Amino acid sequence: MSYDFIVVGGGASGCVAAARLARSGARTLLLEAGPSHRHPLLDMPPGIFKMINGCKFMRYHKTVPQAHLGGRSHEIAQGHVLGGGSSVNAQVYMRGRPSDYDEWQQLLGSSNDNPGWGWKDVLPHFTGMEANNRLANDLHGTDGPLLVSDPGHIDQTSRWFVQAVQNAGEPFNPDFNGPTQRGVGFYQFMNRNGRRSSAAYAFIEPERNNPNLEVRLGCEALEVLFEGDRATGVAYRDAKGMRREARCSGEVVLASGALVTPKLLMLSGIGPEFHLKEHGIVTRCNLRGVGQNLIDHPEVPVTARLKGPYGYYRQGEGWRMIRNGLQFKLFGSGPVTSAGVEAGAFVNPTDPDGVPTVQAFCVPIVYVDRDRRELVEDGHGLTVTTVVVKPRSRGEVRLASANPLDMPSVSPNLLKEEADMREMIEGVRFFIEAMQKSPLGNKIQKFALPASTDLSDEALREHCKAFVKTNYHPAGTARMGAEGDENAVLDARMRVRGIRSLRVCDMSAVPNINAGNTNAPAMMLGDRCASFVLEEHGVSLPANERLEAAR
Repeated sequence: MSYDFIVVGGGASGCVAAARLARSGARTLLLEAGPSHRHPLLDMPPGIFKMINGCKFMRYHKTVPQAHLGGRSHEIAQGHVLGGGSSVNAQVYMRGRPSDYDEWQQLLGSSNDNPGWGWKDVLPHFTGMEANNRLANDLHGTDGPLLVSDPGHIDQTSRWFVQAVQNAGEPFNPDFNGPTQRGVGFYQFMNRNGRRSSAAYAFIEPERNNPNLEVRLGCEALEVLFEGDRATGVAYRDAKGMRREARCSGEVVLASGALVTPKLLMLSGIGPEFHLKEHGIVTRCNLRGVGQNLIDHPEVPVTARLKGPYGYYRQGEGWRMIRNGLQFKLFGSGPVTSAGVEAGAFVNPTDPDGVPTVQAFCVPIVYVDRDRRELVEDGHGLTVTTVVVKPRSRGEVRLASANPLDMPSVSPNLLKEEADMREMIEGVRFFIEAMQKSPLGNKIQKFALPASTDLSDEALREHCKAFVKTNYHPAGTARMGAEGDENAVLDARMRVRGIRSLRVCDMSAVPNINAGNTNAPAMMLGDRCASFVLEEHGVSLPANERLEAAR
């Protein structure tokens, strides 16, 4: 069957792009390798914590041994479900700061073909998608399909954390997506009334009866199909394991994420020629930047055992689960309405008035990556994860083989650059000291991670090397670039260089990572890409008019 457009990957960006294209009247196929997003544990804000250590809704990319971390390998979990990360993540709504996008504009240059990637250019896409339950101003929308809300429940431990960081000298921030990032406060989340607002729910569900949109689940893309230098379709393995092909008259849009999109490009003959030859793949377009420039936010935990029954330990088990479930069903309140990560902060430990260098998430449980679980005793606890928001370290994605069903080879190089390690050490030290301030300090029995009271650079460096993990934000592996940038994979309109009718609209495309969570930016990229496609195919729908046009 032939389509106008094919979107490969039903994650955050792919759902937005496919829905937007279908609403325009174009016959659109959305291919997703994972299953449906409809599952009670996915729908409830905290449900993913019961599945994070292994479930069919995620794929776990095991990294190659990291020499600078003493040979450690760790895992990068990615959504394997309609909605992608937005169906399995902690739902934090974060865009980054205006300077992130002004930097993109500067990196992409001022050629006539650059549509503009500065803050003023991307903000209408964010606000047009947003339906905020508290904020309504130039920075926030209220009528979009993506439901953004304050936490439905805030644990007392999270409140103590916010007060303790204020006592460490940081101001309270009522809106991390507001005029400034700096400070401590409570995040907003992509949910409403105890139900997740994923990209699948917000964008695909409203198009369920749209005959222009076809969604195929359990369909693993194998390669892009071509006629000459023009992408004309996709070969994929369907849910029954059969090879199928789908063709389109318009464009193919890749949205499989920063680890799989470069794999799919390379399998299709687009990438570094020397690497493709290693796997016997004929080079269609020699783009050496494919799979390079892998950026991810590194995260290091600080975990404390608490003196009393505080936090969410075993709140999803036994009689507590029954009590919390009844409270949610009868009154729509209680722990079930919390995503489990209610509070956080953006700080610069070495220059408090400077641009924040680290972000923190306050998780009222003992929260450690599954490959480190045996090193920490479970119990009533609190974990503060410290994240370097603008890392300099760069990794890469390579093919493990020419078999499309094999996972890619991933080397993220977290904290490899000394500047990243320095910022992480300072961040970890800051939050260890802040957690000891009132009123949180007198609730802490002991620190479990790091277990030592030694806060020297050397001791904290070893802690960071032993426990650093992904913040689940891989990006940049098929980045946009200015004319003449030999490492750029895409132009400023997200088109693959040297190839016609092929674009990338996920976080692979970004020139640099934003300061903060990446799910909302991924949706913005999907919306922006759909705008480019529709404009170039004769349909122009500004972001703030698309819902009215759909009606």
